[in-house]
Amino acid sequence: MAIVQQSAVAIRESGIYIDGGWTSPSDHTLVDVENPATEEIIARVPAATSADVARAVTAARRAHDEGGWGRTTPAERREVLQRFAEIMDRRKDELVEMNVAECGSVRWFAEAGQVGGAIAHLRSTIDAMASFAWEQPSQPHFGNGIGQGLVVRESYGVVALISAYNFPLWLNMTKLAPALAAGCTVVLKPATTTPLEGLVLAEIGEEAGLPPGVLNVITGDRVPTQALVNHPDVDMVSFTGSDAVGTQIYQQAAASLKKVVLELGGKSANIVTEDADLDAVATEVVTHTIIQAGQGCSLLTRTLVHRSRQSELVEKIAAGLEAVRVGDPSDPATQMGPLISAAQRHKVEDMIAAGKEAGATLVTGGGRPAGLERGYFIEPTLFTDVENTMRIAREEIFGPVNVVIGFDTDDEAVALANDNPYGLSGAVHAHDPVRAYSIARRLRTGAVIINGGGGAFPDISMPFGGYKASGLGREYGAWGIDEYLQTKSIGWGVGRG
Repeated sequence: MAIVQQSAVAIRESGIYIDGGWTSPSDHTLVDVENPATEEIIARVPAATSADVARAVTAARRAHDEGGWGRTTPAERREVLQRFAEIMDRRKDELVEMNVAECGSVRWFAEAGQVGGAIAHLRSTIDAMASFAWEQPSQPHFGNGIGQGLVVRESYGVVALISAYNFPLWLNMTKLAPALAAGCTVVLKPATTTPLEGLVLAEIGEEAGLPPGVLNVITGDRVPTQALVNHPDVDMVSFTGSDAVGTQIYQQAAASLKKVVLELGGKSANIVTEDADLDAVATEVVTHTIIQAGQGCSLLTRTLVHRSRQSELVEKIAAGLEAVRVGDPSDPATQMGPLISAAQRHKVEDMIAAGKEAGATLVTGGGRPAGLERGYFIEPTLFTDVENTMRIAREEIFGPVNVVIGFDTDDEAVALANDNPYGLSGAVHAHDPVRAYSIARRLRTGAVIINGGGGAFPDISMPFGGYKASGLGREYGAWGIDEYLQTKSIGWGVGRG
Protein backbone atom coordinates (compact mmCIF):
# COMPACT_ATOMS: atom_id res chain seq x y z
CA MET A 1 0.00 0.00 0.00
CA ALA A 2 1.54 3.29 -1.08
CA ILE A 3 1.56 6.03 1.53
CA VAL A 4 2.32 9.67 0.80
CA GLN A 5 2.95 11.96 3.76
CA GLN A 6 1.04 15.26 3.74
CA SER A 7 1.05 17.27 6.96
CA ALA A 8 0.40 14.80 9.79
CA VAL A 9 -1.97 12.58 7.86
CA ALA A 10 -1.06 9.50 5.89
CA ILE A 11 -2.65 9.83 2.46
CA ARG A 12 -3.33 6.41 0.98
CA GLU A 13 -3.66 5.35 -2.63
CA SER A 14 -4.63 1.81 -1.75
CA GLY A 15 -5.88 -1.37 -3.22
CA ILE A 16 -8.25 -3.74 -1.46
CA TYR A 17 -7.13 -6.40 0.98
CA ILE A 18 -8.06 -9.97 0.01
CA ASP A 19 -6.61 -13.33 1.08
CA GLY A 20 -3.70 -11.87 3.01
CA GLY A 21 -2.49 -9.33 0.46
CA TRP A 22 -3.15 -6.01 -1.23
CA THR A 23 -4.62 -6.42 -4.68
CA SER A 24 -5.94 -4.27 -7.48
CA PRO A 25 -9.72 -4.16 -7.89
CA SER A 26 -11.35 -5.48 -11.05
CA ASP A 27 -12.47 -1.95 -11.91
CA HIS A 28 -10.25 1.12 -11.75
CA THR A 29 -13.00 3.43 -10.45
CA LEU A 30 -11.93 5.31 -7.33
CA VAL A 31 -13.92 6.93 -4.54
CA ASP A 32 -12.68 10.21 -3.06
CA VAL A 33 -12.21 10.43 0.70
CA GLU A 34 -12.81 13.99 1.86
CA ASN A 35 -11.74 15.84 4.96
CA PRO A 36 -15.11 17.26 6.12
CA ALA A 37 -13.46 20.20 7.89
CA THR A 38 -11.53 21.43 4.85
CA GLU A 39 -13.35 19.82 1.88
CA GLU A 40 -9.95 18.59 0.65
CA ILE A 41 -9.49 15.13 -0.89
CA ILE A 42 -7.15 13.18 1.41
CA ALA A 43 -7.32 9.77 -0.26
CA ARG A 44 -8.82 7.76 -3.08
CA VAL A 45 -9.91 4.19 -2.52
CA PRO A 46 -11.25 1.56 -4.93
CA ALA A 47 -14.92 1.11 -5.66
CA ALA A 48 -15.05 -2.66 -5.27
CA THR A 49 -17.20 -4.64 -7.69
CA SER A 50 -19.28 -7.79 -7.29
CA ALA A 51 -16.31 -9.73 -8.70
CA ASP A 52 -14.06 -8.32 -5.94
CA VAL A 53 -16.64 -9.31 -3.34
CA ALA A 54 -16.74 -12.84 -4.77
CA ARG A 55 -12.94 -13.10 -4.44
CA ALA A 56 -13.06 -11.88 -0.85
CA VAL A 57 -15.85 -14.27 0.13
CA THR A 58 -14.06 -17.19 -1.53
CA ALA A 59 -10.93 -16.37 0.46
CA ALA A 60 -12.92 -16.12 3.70
CA ARG A 61 -14.71 -19.40 2.99
CA ARG A 62 -11.44 -21.21 2.33
CA ALA A 63 -9.79 -19.73 5.43
CA HIS A 64 -12.71 -20.88 7.56
CA ASP A 65 -13.35 -24.34 6.14
CA GLU A 66 -9.92 -25.41 4.87
CA GLY A 67 -7.48 -23.05 6.55
CA GLY A 68 -8.68 -24.03 9.97
CA TRP A 69 -9.43 -20.65 11.57
CA GLY A 70 -12.87 -21.93 12.47
CA ARG A 71 -11.25 -24.88 14.26
CA THR A 72 -8.72 -22.89 16.28
CA THR A 73 -9.14 -22.90 20.03
CA PRO A 74 -10.39 -19.82 21.88
CA ALA A 75 -6.97 -19.58 23.52
CA GLU A 76 -5.24 -19.45 20.13
CA ARG A 77 -7.60 -16.77 18.85
CA ARG A 78 -7.24 -14.81 22.06
CA GLU A 79 -3.47 -14.73 21.61
CA VAL A 80 -3.82 -13.26 18.12
CA LEU A 81 -6.31 -10.64 19.34
CA GLN A 82 -3.96 -9.66 22.16
CA ARG A 83 -1.24 -8.96 19.59
CA PHE A 84 -3.83 -7.03 17.56
CA ALA A 85 -4.54 -4.79 20.57
CA GLU A 86 -0.84 -4.22 21.24
CA ILE A 87 -0.28 -3.07 17.64
CA MET A 88 -3.30 -0.75 17.82
CA ASP A 89 -1.84 0.76 20.97
CA ARG A 90 1.46 1.31 19.21
CA ARG A 91 -0.24 2.97 16.22
CA LYS A 92 -2.71 4.98 18.28
CA ASP A 93 -1.30 8.40 17.36
CA GLU A 94 -1.54 7.58 13.64
CA LEU A 95 -5.10 6.33 14.04
CA VAL A 96 -6.09 9.50 15.88
CA GLU A 97 -4.71 11.69 13.09
CA MET A 98 -6.54 9.60 10.52
CA ASN A 99 -9.82 9.82 12.44
CA VAL A 100 -9.59 13.60 12.77
CA ALA A 101 -8.88 13.90 9.04
CA GLU A 102 -11.46 11.55 7.54
CA CYS A 103 -14.19 11.71 10.18
CA GLY A 104 -13.94 15.27 11.49
CA SER A 105 -13.71 14.20 15.14
CA VAL A 106 -12.38 16.80 17.54
CA ARG A 107 -9.00 15.75 18.86
CA TRP A 108 -9.94 14.88 22.44
CA PHE A 109 -12.77 12.66 21.27
CA ALA A 110 -10.68 11.02 18.58
CA GLU A 111 -8.17 10.09 21.27
CA ALA A 112 -10.49 9.04 24.08
CA GLY A 113 -13.59 7.84 22.24
CA GLN A 114 -12.96 6.98 18.64
CA VAL A 115 -9.56 5.28 18.94
CA GLY A 116 -9.28 4.76 22.69
CA GLY A 117 -12.80 3.35 22.76
CA ALA A 118 -12.07 0.94 19.91
CA ILE A 119 -9.00 -0.41 21.69
CA ALA A 120 -10.94 -0.67 24.96
CA HIS A 121 -13.66 -2.62 23.17
CA LEU A 122 -11.12 -5.05 21.71
CA ARG A 123 -9.59 -5.61 25.14
CA SER A 124 -13.06 -6.07 26.65
CA THR A 125 -13.76 -8.77 24.08
CA ILE A 126 -10.44 -10.46 24.86
CA ASP A 127 -11.36 -10.46 28.56
CA ALA A 128 -14.83 -11.86 27.82
CA MET A 129 -13.27 -14.75 25.89
CA ALA A 130 -11.49 -16.01 29.02
CA SER A 131 -14.73 -16.80 30.87
CA PHE A 132 -17.01 -17.52 27.92
CA ALA A 133 -18.89 -20.86 28.02
CA TRP A 134 -17.55 -22.33 24.77
CA GLU A 135 -18.91 -25.76 25.67
CA GLN A 136 -21.10 -27.14 28.44
CA PRO A 137 -21.94 -30.73 29.40
CA SER A 138 -25.61 -31.65 29.51
CA GLN A 139 -27.19 -33.30 32.52
CA PRO A 140 -27.21 -37.14 32.37
CA HIS A 141 -30.62 -38.47 31.40
CA PHE A 142 -32.21 -41.87 31.82
CA GLY A 143 -34.48 -43.68 29.40
CA ASN A 144 -33.52 -46.57 27.18
CA GLY A 145 -30.09 -46.65 28.80
CA ILE A 146 -28.10 -43.68 30.09
CA GLY A 147 -27.50 -40.68 27.88
CA GLN A 148 -25.22 -37.69 28.15
CA GLY A 149 -24.05 -34.95 25.86
CA LEU A 150 -22.18 -31.74 25.22
CA VAL A 151 -23.44 -28.36 24.01
CA VAL A 152 -20.76 -26.68 21.93
CA ARG A 153 -20.55 -23.17 20.46
CA GLU A 154 -19.14 -22.96 16.95
CA SER A 155 -18.38 -20.06 14.65
CA TYR A 156 -21.16 -18.91 12.37
CA GLY A 157 -18.80 -19.08 9.39
CA VAL A 158 -18.19 -16.30 6.89
CA VAL A 159 -19.58 -12.96 8.06
CA ALA A 160 -19.99 -9.64 6.28
CA LEU A 161 -19.34 -6.64 8.50
CA ILE A 162 -20.77 -3.38 7.16
CA SER A 163 -20.21 -0.28 9.28
CA ALA A 164 -21.19 3.39 9.42
CA TYR A 165 -19.16 6.58 9.06
CA ASN A 166 -19.69 8.32 12.39
CA PHE A 167 -17.45 6.12 14.58
CA PRO A 168 -15.43 4.24 11.95
CA LEU A 169 -12.74 2.51 14.02
CA TRP A 170 -15.09 1.91 16.96
CA LEU A 171 -17.87 0.42 14.85
CA ASN A 172 -15.47 -1.70 12.82
CA MET A 173 -14.04 -3.08 16.05
CA THR A 174 -17.39 -3.75 17.75
CA LYS A 175 -17.99 -6.18 14.90
CA LEU A 176 -14.52 -7.43 14.06
CA ALA A 177 -13.41 -8.28 17.60
CA PRO A 178 -16.33 -10.62 18.49
CA ALA A 179 -16.40 -12.13 14.99
CA LEU A 180 -12.72 -13.11 15.19
CA ALA A 181 -13.12 -14.17 18.82
CA ALA A 182 -15.87 -16.56 17.74
CA GLY A 183 -13.70 -18.09 15.01
CA CYS A 184 -15.50 -16.50 12.07
CA THR A 185 -13.77 -15.25 8.95
CA VAL A 186 -14.61 -11.78 7.81
CA VAL A 187 -15.21 -9.50 4.87
CA LEU A 188 -15.20 -5.98 6.29
CA LYS A 189 -16.81 -3.20 4.28
CA PRO A 190 -16.21 0.16 6.01
CA ALA A 191 -18.32 3.23 5.30
CA THR A 192 -17.81 4.93 1.95
CA THR A 193 -16.85 8.27 3.48
CA THR A 194 -14.55 6.85 6.21
CA PRO A 195 -12.75 3.79 4.79
CA LEU A 196 -9.16 4.51 5.84
CA GLU A 197 -9.33 3.20 9.41
CA GLY A 198 -10.83 -0.03 8.09
CA LEU A 199 -7.94 -0.47 5.67
CA VAL A 200 -5.46 0.06 8.50
CA LEU A 201 -7.11 -2.81 10.37
CA ALA A 202 -6.04 -5.08 7.53
CA GLU A 203 -2.42 -4.03 8.05
CA ILE A 204 -2.72 -4.58 11.79
CA GLY A 205 -4.37 -7.98 11.36
CA GLU A 206 -1.59 -9.13 9.05
CA GLU A 207 1.09 -8.06 11.52
CA ALA A 208 -0.81 -9.69 14.39
CA GLY A 209 -0.69 -13.04 12.59
CA LEU A 210 -4.16 -13.49 11.15
CA PRO A 211 -3.89 -16.20 8.48
CA PRO A 212 -4.67 -15.22 4.86
CA GLY A 213 -8.38 -14.93 4.18
CA VAL A 214 -9.45 -14.50 7.80
CA LEU A 215 -9.81 -10.71 7.43
CA ASN A 216 -10.59 -9.19 4.05
CA VAL A 217 -11.30 -5.47 3.60
CA ILE A 218 -13.07 -4.01 0.58
CA THR A 219 -14.19 -0.45 -0.08
CA GLY A 220 -16.92 1.20 -2.10
CA ASP A 221 -20.58 2.09 -1.80
CA ARG A 222 -23.78 0.17 -2.53
CA VAL A 223 -22.41 -2.38 -5.01
CA PRO A 224 -20.17 -4.29 -2.56
CA THR A 225 -22.78 -4.00 0.19
CA GLN A 226 -25.49 -5.60 -1.94
CA ALA A 227 -23.10 -8.22 -3.28
CA LEU A 228 -22.12 -9.25 0.23
CA VAL A 229 -25.68 -9.49 1.47
CA ASN A 230 -26.74 -11.55 -1.56
CA HIS A 231 -23.72 -13.86 -1.72
CA PRO A 232 -24.68 -17.48 -0.96
CA ASP A 233 -21.42 -18.19 0.90
CA VAL A 234 -21.93 -15.36 3.40
CA ASP A 235 -23.50 -16.94 6.48
CA MET A 236 -24.21 -13.79 8.49
CA VAL A 237 -24.40 -10.02 8.07
CA SER A 238 -23.75 -7.43 10.78
CA PHE A 239 -24.71 -3.89 9.77
CA THR A 240 -24.63 -0.52 11.47
CA GLY A 241 -26.35 2.40 9.76
CA SER A 242 -29.72 3.88 8.98
CA ASP A 243 -32.96 2.01 9.56
CA ALA A 244 -33.86 2.48 5.87
CA VAL A 245 -30.73 0.66 4.66
CA GLY A 246 -31.01 -1.85 7.52
CA THR A 247 -34.52 -2.76 6.39
CA GLN A 248 -33.25 -3.34 2.83
CA ILE A 249 -30.45 -5.56 4.10
CA TYR A 250 -32.88 -7.52 6.27
CA GLN A 251 -35.16 -8.11 3.29
CA GLN A 252 -32.32 -9.15 0.98
CA ALA A 253 -30.77 -11.47 3.56
CA ALA A 254 -34.11 -13.20 4.12
CA ALA A 255 -33.92 -14.77 0.65
CA SER A 256 -31.05 -17.01 1.80
CA LEU A 257 -32.03 -17.10 5.50
CA LYS A 258 -28.86 -15.36 6.60
CA LYS A 259 -28.58 -14.33 10.21
CA VAL A 260 -28.65 -10.53 10.50
CA VAL A 261 -27.51 -8.27 13.33
CA LEU A 262 -28.66 -4.69 12.87
CA GLU A 263 -27.62 -1.65 14.93
CA LEU A 264 -29.71 1.14 13.48
CA GLY A 265 -31.02 4.59 14.32
CA GLY A 266 -32.22 6.24 17.47
CA LYS A 267 -34.22 9.18 18.79
CA SER A 268 -33.45 8.66 22.44
CA ALA A 269 -35.44 10.41 25.16
CA ASN A 270 -33.94 12.03 28.25
CA ILE A 271 -36.64 12.26 30.94
CA VAL A 272 -36.10 15.09 33.47
CA THR A 273 -38.39 15.18 36.51
CA GLU A 274 -39.26 18.29 38.51
CA ASP A 275 -36.68 17.53 41.25
CA ALA A 276 -33.73 16.73 38.96
CA ASP A 277 -30.35 18.50 39.09
CA LEU A 278 -30.77 20.83 36.12
CA ASP A 279 -27.11 21.84 35.97
CA ALA A 280 -26.13 18.19 35.53
CA VAL A 281 -28.91 17.68 33.00
CA ALA A 282 -27.89 20.73 30.96
CA THR A 283 -24.29 19.52 30.80
CA GLU A 284 -25.47 16.10 29.63
CA VAL A 285 -27.77 17.57 26.97
CA VAL A 286 -25.04 19.82 25.60
CA THR A 287 -22.62 16.88 25.48
CA HIS A 288 -25.08 14.66 23.64
CA THR A 289 -25.86 17.46 21.20
CA ILE A 290 -22.28 18.21 20.17
CA ILE A 291 -20.41 14.88 20.37
CA GLN A 292 -19.35 14.03 16.83
CA ALA A 293 -21.55 16.96 15.76
CA GLY A 294 -24.61 15.01 16.89
CA GLN A 295 -23.88 12.13 14.53
CA GLY A 296 -24.53 9.31 16.98
CA CYS A 297 -27.42 6.87 17.08
CA SER A 298 -27.46 6.51 20.88
CA LEU A 299 -27.25 10.22 21.66
CA LEU A 300 -30.01 11.73 23.81
CA THR A 301 -31.66 14.06 21.29
CA ARG A 302 -35.17 14.38 22.83
CA THR A 303 -35.23 16.19 26.17
CA LEU A 304 -38.51 15.54 28.02
CA VAL A 305 -38.76 17.87 31.01
CA HIS A 306 -41.43 18.56 33.63
CA ARG A 307 -43.22 21.72 32.56
CA SER A 308 -42.55 23.42 35.89
CA ARG A 309 -38.80 23.38 35.09
CA GLN A 310 -38.91 23.66 31.31
CA SER A 311 -38.03 27.34 30.92
CA GLU A 312 -35.20 27.10 33.43
CA LEU A 313 -33.66 24.06 31.73
CA VAL A 314 -33.99 25.56 28.24
CA GLU A 315 -32.11 28.64 29.41
CA LYS A 316 -29.27 26.54 30.84
CA ILE A 317 -28.97 24.34 27.74
CA ALA A 318 -29.00 27.34 25.41
CA ALA A 319 -26.22 29.02 27.39
CA GLY A 320 -24.14 25.86 27.18
CA LEU A 321 -24.66 25.42 23.45
CA GLU A 322 -23.87 29.06 22.70
CA ALA A 323 -20.53 28.67 24.51
CA VAL A 324 -19.46 25.70 22.38
CA ARG A 325 -16.41 26.36 20.23
CA VAL A 326 -17.08 25.05 16.71
CA GLY A 327 -14.26 24.79 14.21
CA ASP A 328 -11.09 23.00 13.15
CA PRO A 329 -11.21 19.53 14.76
CA SER A 330 -7.42 19.29 14.79
CA ASP A 331 -7.27 22.26 17.18
CA PRO A 332 -7.27 20.92 20.77
CA ALA A 333 -9.47 23.85 21.86
CA THR A 334 -12.29 22.93 19.45
CA GLN A 335 -15.34 21.33 21.08
CA MET A 336 -17.38 20.45 17.99
CA GLY A 337 -16.29 19.68 14.45
CA PRO A 338 -18.12 19.35 11.14
CA LEU A 339 -20.78 17.04 9.80
CA ILE A 340 -19.43 14.32 7.53
CA SER A 341 -20.52 15.73 4.17
CA ALA A 342 -22.39 18.40 2.26
CA ALA A 343 -25.29 15.97 1.82
CA GLN A 344 -25.56 15.39 5.57
CA ARG A 345 -25.47 19.12 6.31
CA HIS A 346 -28.22 19.67 3.75
CA LYS A 347 -30.34 17.00 5.47
CA VAL A 348 -29.84 18.62 8.88
CA GLU A 349 -30.70 22.05 7.52
CA ASP A 350 -33.87 20.64 5.97
CA MET A 351 -34.88 19.22 9.35
CA ILE A 352 -34.22 22.55 11.07
CA ALA A 353 -36.44 24.25 8.49
CA ALA A 354 -39.12 21.60 9.08
CA GLY A 355 -39.03 22.35 12.81
CA LYS A 356 -39.58 26.04 12.22
CA GLU A 357 -42.39 25.39 9.76
CA ALA A 358 -44.12 23.07 12.25
CA GLY A 359 -44.25 25.83 14.86
CA ALA A 360 -41.41 24.85 17.19
CA THR A 361 -39.43 27.70 18.74
CA LEU A 362 -35.80 27.95 17.66
CA VAL A 363 -33.95 28.94 20.83
CA THR A 364 -30.39 29.01 19.50
CA GLY A 365 -28.37 27.94 16.50
CA GLY A 366 -29.95 26.76 13.28
CA GLY A 367 -27.41 28.24 10.87
CA ARG A 368 -23.84 27.94 9.68
CA PRO A 369 -21.17 29.35 12.01
CA ALA A 370 -19.63 32.65 11.01
CA GLY A 371 -16.07 32.55 9.74
CA LEU A 372 -16.13 28.93 8.62
CA GLU A 373 -16.54 29.21 4.87
CA ARG A 374 -15.05 25.76 4.17
CA GLY A 375 -16.08 22.56 5.85
CA TYR A 376 -19.52 21.16 6.65
CA PHE A 377 -20.16 23.01 9.87
CA ILE A 378 -23.47 23.88 11.47
CA GLU A 379 -24.31 25.58 14.75
CA PRO A 380 -25.43 23.59 17.81
CA THR A 381 -29.20 23.97 17.69
CA LEU A 382 -31.99 23.85 20.27
CA PHE A 383 -35.77 23.82 19.77
CA THR A 384 -38.45 24.18 22.44
CA ASP A 385 -42.26 24.20 22.29
CA VAL A 386 -41.93 20.92 20.38
CA GLU A 387 -44.81 18.50 19.95
CA ASN A 388 -44.03 14.80 19.91
CA THR A 389 -45.78 14.49 16.55
CA MET A 390 -43.35 16.86 14.77
CA ARG A 391 -40.74 15.43 12.42
CA ILE A 392 -37.93 16.90 14.53
CA ALA A 393 -39.26 14.90 17.49
CA ARG A 394 -39.76 11.62 15.63
CA GLU A 395 -37.04 11.33 13.00
CA GLU A 396 -33.33 10.84 13.50
CA ILE A 397 -31.64 14.08 12.46
CA PHE A 398 -28.01 12.95 12.91
CA GLY A 399 -26.76 16.44 13.57
CA PRO A 400 -26.28 18.81 16.53
CA VAL A 401 -29.99 19.41 17.10
CA ASN A 402 -31.82 18.82 20.38
CA VAL A 403 -35.55 19.25 21.05
CA VAL A 404 -37.31 20.00 24.35
CA ILE A 405 -40.79 18.62 25.06
CA GLY A 406 -42.76 19.31 28.23
CA PHE A 407 -44.76 16.86 30.38
CA ASP A 408 -46.82 16.99 33.58
CA THR A 409 -46.68 13.44 35.02
CA ASP A 410 -44.33 10.46 34.96
CA ASP A 411 -46.95 8.48 33.04
CA GLU A 412 -47.06 11.17 30.37
CA ALA A 413 -43.24 11.23 30.17
CA VAL A 414 -43.07 7.47 29.65
CA ALA A 415 -45.81 7.60 27.03
CA LEU A 416 -44.00 10.38 25.14
CA ALA A 417 -40.68 8.55 25.31
CA ASN A 418 -42.19 5.30 24.01
CA ASP A 419 -44.24 7.01 21.30
CA ASN A 420 -41.44 6.84 18.74
CA PRO A 421 -40.36 4.37 16.06
CA TYR A 422 -36.95 3.94 17.70
CA GLY A 423 -35.77 2.39 20.94
CA LEU A 424 -31.98 2.42 21.21
CA SER A 425 -31.07 4.39 24.30
CA GLY A 426 -32.58 6.69 26.90
CA ALA A 427 -32.03 8.45 30.21
CA VAL A 428 -33.85 9.42 33.39
CA HIS A 429 -32.97 12.20 35.83
CA ALA A 430 -34.77 12.20 39.18
CA HIS A 431 -33.73 12.96 42.76
CA ASP A 432 -35.20 9.67 43.98
CA PRO A 433 -33.22 6.79 42.41
CA VAL A 434 -36.09 4.37 43.03
CA ARG A 435 -38.41 6.60 41.04
CA ALA A 436 -35.80 6.91 38.29
CA TYR A 437 -35.36 3.13 38.15
CA SER A 438 -39.14 2.61 38.00
CA ILE A 439 -39.36 4.97 35.02
CA ALA A 440 -36.37 3.29 33.35
CA ARG A 441 -38.00 -0.13 33.55
CA ARG A 442 -41.02 1.19 31.65
CA LEU A 443 -39.05 2.55 28.70
CA ARG A 444 -39.10 0.50 25.48
CA THR A 445 -35.42 0.93 24.72
CA GLY A 446 -32.25 -1.13 24.78
CA ALA A 447 -30.32 0.98 27.30
CA VAL A 448 -31.16 3.59 29.94
CA ILE A 449 -28.75 5.89 31.79
CA ILE A 450 -29.93 6.99 35.26
CA ASN A 451 -28.77 10.35 36.64
CA GLY A 452 -25.83 10.57 34.25
CA GLY A 453 -24.32 7.21 35.18
CA GLY A 454 -22.23 5.68 32.40
CA GLY A 455 -21.41 8.95 30.67
CA ALA A 456 -22.33 9.78 27.09
CA PHE A 457 -22.37 6.19 25.85
CA PRO A 458 -23.43 2.80 27.20
CA ASP A 459 -20.97 0.78 29.24
CA ILE A 460 -19.00 -1.53 26.90
CA SER A 461 -19.22 -4.30 29.50
CA MET A 462 -23.01 -4.36 29.05
CA PRO A 463 -25.02 -5.42 25.96
CA PHE A 464 -25.87 -2.72 23.43
CA GLY A 465 -28.70 -2.86 20.91
CA GLY A 466 -32.18 -1.61 20.26
CA TYR A 467 -35.88 -2.24 20.33
CA LYS A 468 -38.26 -1.55 17.43
CA ALA A 469 -36.68 0.23 14.43
CA SER A 470 -33.37 0.51 16.26
CA GLY A 471 -32.33 -2.96 15.27
CA LEU A 472 -31.84 -6.63 16.05
CA GLY A 473 -29.27 -8.37 18.21
CA ARG A 474 -26.77 -7.14 20.77
CA GLU A 475 -23.15 -6.04 20.70
CA TYR A 476 -20.33 -5.68 23.29
CA GLY A 477 -18.64 -8.19 25.55
CA ALA A 478 -19.88 -11.76 25.82
CA TRP A 479 -23.20 -10.73 24.28
CA GLY A 480 -21.38 -9.60 21.15
CA ILE A 481 -19.41 -12.85 20.88
CA ASP A 482 -22.60 -14.85 21.30
CA GLU A 483 -24.14 -13.33 18.15
CA TYR A 484 -21.38 -14.86 16.00
CA LEU A 485 -21.82 -18.41 17.31
CA GLN A 486 -23.99 -21.37 16.40
CA THR A 487 -25.11 -23.88 19.04
CA LYS A 488 -24.58 -27.59 18.46
CA SER A 489 -25.80 -30.42 20.69
CA ILE A 490 -23.76 -33.64 20.67
CA GLY A 491 -25.24 -36.58 22.55
CA TRP A 492 -24.21 -40.17 23.16
CA GLY A 493 -25.54 -43.20 24.96
CA VAL A 494 -23.83 -44.93 27.85
CA GLY A 495 -24.39 -48.48 29.03
CA ARG A 496 -26.89 -49.58 26.35
CA GLY A 497 -27.43 -53.35 26.01
